[in-house]
Amino acid sequence: MRGFSVALLCSSSMAGLTALVSAPAAAQEAAPAAGSAAVSLGAETGASTDVIIVQARRRDEDIQQVPAVIDAVTADQVAKLNIRDFKDVAAIVPGLQLTTETNGTGGNARLRGVNFDITASGNNPTVEFYFNDAPITAGVILQQMYDIGQIEVQRGPQGTLRGRAAPSGSITVTTKKPDLYSVGGFVSSTANDIGTINVQGAVNLPVIEGIAAIRIAGVWDENEGDRVRPIGGGRDPFSRTKSGRVSALVQPTDWLRLEGLYQRLDRQAYTYDQVASFSEVNPDAPASPVYIDSSDRLSSQEAARPIRQIYDIYNWRSEISLLGQVLIYQGQHYTQKISSTANQDTGNFFPGDVNQLTYSHPSSTSHEVRLQNDSRVLGMLDYVVGYFDNKNDAPTELVRPTIIGYPTSATTGAIAAVVNTDVGRTGSSHEKSVFGNLTAHIGESTEISGGLRHIDYTSNNGLYVGGSLISTDGQDAKKWIYSASVKHNFTPDLMIYASTGSSWRPGINVVGDFSLAQSALEQSFLNLPAETSKSYEIGLKSTLMDGRARFNLTAFHQKFSNYPYRVGGQGVYYIETTSSGQQVSQFNFVGAVPVEVNGVEGDATFDVTPNWKLGVTASYSLGKIKNGTIPCNDLNGDGVPDVITSAPTLAQLQTAYGANNVGSCQVSQRSGFQSPFSATLTTEYHYAVSAKVDAYLRGLFSFNGKSQTDPTNIYDNVGAYGLLNVFTGIRDPEGAWEVSLFAKNLLDTTKTLTRTDPLFTSYRNAAARFAATTYTSTYTGVTVTAPREFGINVRYAFGSR
Repeated sequence: MRGFSVALLCSSSMAGLTALVSAPAAAQEAAPAAGSAAVSLGAETGASTDVIIVQARRRDEDIQQVPAVIDAVTADQVAKLNIRDFKDVAAIVPGLQLTTETNGTGGNARLRGVNFDITASGNNPTVEFYFNDAPITAGVILQQMYDIGQIEVQRGPQGTLRGRAAPSGSITVTTKKPDLYSVGGFVSSTANDIGTINVQGAVNLPVIEGIAAIRIAGVWDENEGDRVRPIGGGRDPFSRTKSGRVSALVQPTDWLRLEGLYQRLDRQAYTYDQVASFSEVNPDAPASPVYIDSSDRLSSQEAARPIRQIYDIYNWRSEISLLGQVLIYQGQHYTQKISSTANQDTGNFFPGDVNQLTYSHPSSTSHEVRLQNDSRVLGMLDYVVGYFDNKNDAPTELVRPTIIGYPTSATTGAIAAVVNTDVGRTGSSHEKSVFGNLTAHIGESTEISGGLRHIDYTSNNGLYVGGSLISTDGQDAKKWIYSASVKHNFTPDLMIYASTGSSWRPGINVVGDFSLAQSALEQSFLNLPAETSKSYEIGLKSTLMDGRARFNLTAFHQKFSNYPYRVGGQGVYYIETTSSGQQVSQFNFVGAVPVEVNGVEGDATFDVTPNWKLGVTASYSLGKIKNGTIPCNDLNGDGVPDVITSAPTLAQLQTAYGANNVGSCQVSQRSGFQSPFSATLTTEYHYAVSAKVDAYLRGLFSFNGKSQTDPTNIYDNVGAYGLLNVFTGIRDPEGAWEVSLFAKNLLDTTKTLTRTDPLFTSYRNAAARFAATTYTSTYTGVTVTAPREFGINVRYAFGSR
């Protein structure tokens, strides 16, 4: 229990000025995955080998023996690195990018050189999330983190063993399970110098010792978000998250295990969209009334955007073990209630903000029944067979404003009226599938594995504008996907493997273009055909120097057909038809394009001494569109995306696009906006101050190489940069308490990560016969790296933790 206690103790610490990190593959402790036990050999005791147990193939296995790239982020790491926001997991998993939408409507994960955006790409992401073995949308997960057992990030095509098909990977989040035998718990409190207060804890209570127990956990977090403030003064940014979870475990006999969980998360926030003067990167741009640098963290919004998110999750599971076989049923139901606003006067031409109000309330229910062996069949076979059923319902209602106004000067205007249009989007999908996987162990050293899944998918969607049904769309598709791998252990410490797999995602129906007169070309960028992909991978995993070092390396190639490429930034300009006539609008249309991705991923860890550990993890993934048709700004009609420095007029769009409403281009360019190369360096040194006090110093350095971001925007390229987090503190060797100090982004590195085209406002000009008019601002929308923070964490734990 010693290593586990220290891990839990650290698990909420906001450690301070230090220099560690355990690389994902070098994590010092593995928390139970899906209720199974994890083995940690001497994480804090000086032993030479740490064994990380994962359930990537639906059974407990040493991560070094799984023929796949898996990053295991343990409870120990979450604690030691003071990870309060799930998005910070990306700092220790190179190649992974986790983001949430600024309007609060969702989140996404990106891996292996391709993008995904929940607003544009629907319910089937490139990277699938699982919560206690059941699929869940990223928007629910990417909020707060507390009382987590383990996170497994698995790269490459997924779907023959778990849930839904995903081409780039899966992220499985497992919560701490109740302990049937011991009372215990912890409380942890963190505060920093930039307005954060985070208090979280858990208590474990055996109801009937050895038979039934419950675990209650929760978090209260208040912070200032990204600390972006309005240029004209106003309320400060603010975010408050309250969440609680109740878990129950009943195991009346050795052959029956029952689990249940309920979690509620309530987040209320007031945020601003950050801007910077366009002249910061374009010397020919007109000067701003007030110059704003990206490092200023300012917004031209006049009022904060209110966001309210409420998530309810019901998760349940049963396991029956008889005659060496295990029958497992996993179910889940969750709901989302999301209210948000989006300013339609982004150019800040008129006094006050004119907001689009959006309310989304999706729900999802999934069931999975699977049968698998506990004892190996005939001494050589492992199998998993099952049935999966998932229903999603995603209604959204919004009020879309059309501004009627007139200019009062070259840079200001007055509003005469605002015409609001009610828009509704209905969407439902039902996915059913059967799956199976068989692994043959040939002798002591060789293994061959293969799996199949048959997917049956249907969906129905409707778009209502002003109470009238404008369009309907849907799909009815069936598809087989496969996976296969072979591995050979040349020695107990050296394994070589090769694998291949396919994936399939239903064609997406993009939400956000509410035009009353959509063209055929416009429709082709809104309703896309199904995507398919094939992947090939080869790698090695090795343990060296009597377990003191590990080295893993993988190379892969993946080819997509009809990959849904979403235009970056604010999107492209197009002609929107409203009840008031035509106007200039902007939207992130999506093109179905061929993509090829090549990459290399590797990690290495080394125990320099029993008290000093080093780890490095790196990823290089370059995805390229190969002669694909994408939506674009092409006002001169040459088929090449234009460099845009101001919003076009309606007349320009009508001349360029005519009845098509939107432009299209043939391109060969990057398919992902993130940096192709990223790496993480971690180190930790700990020593005994006395028999009752240990001290430690650890550091995390995350490096991101240069990136083009949106290839059609020459002003948003990102140079290489690194972020340094350091931690130091003292703790009880048995894990009863810990006090830690931390500094995140110690060097106060400020890097502009994204930059849009110049912001603009589209309106009907009441002084010119209500002609569609655009005003282009001198500001662009930007996002930057997280601000520097210094903080302290205090944690106390008792009993079973």
